[in-house]
Amino acid sequence: MIENWPIFLQDNSRQPETVTEAVERLLLILDGEQKIAIAAMHENDLIDLHFSLGMAIRNVFGLHEPGSKLLVSINNTIHPDALYNSVHPDDASGVIVKAVWNKLVGVKGPL
Repeated sequence: MIENWPIFLQDNSRQPETVTEAVERLLLILDGEQKIAIAAMHENDLIDLHFSLGMAIRNVFGLHEPGSKLLVSINNTIHPDALYNSVHPDDASGVIVKAVWNKLVGVKGPL
């Protein structure tokens, strides 16, 4: 699922800072077959993407980097009253995967 990433990253080196930006970038990267495959998945099966698309999201979008604006944004959305960042990068990539799936299947959600 990540064959198109190297070319895309040459032109888009700034990491996304919000889930919306991350989804927009992923929709540019993923090809038609990949989008169809994700959209065809049952919501409960999205976890199956954890070690493929999820890992690519964590690595390329810098979710493990200290001060990741995307990770902070996700934390502030999920836990608006939190005094510290309590969202793990694994969980954050899951939020992004689900947001991509929501966009592909036409579900409107809070993220």
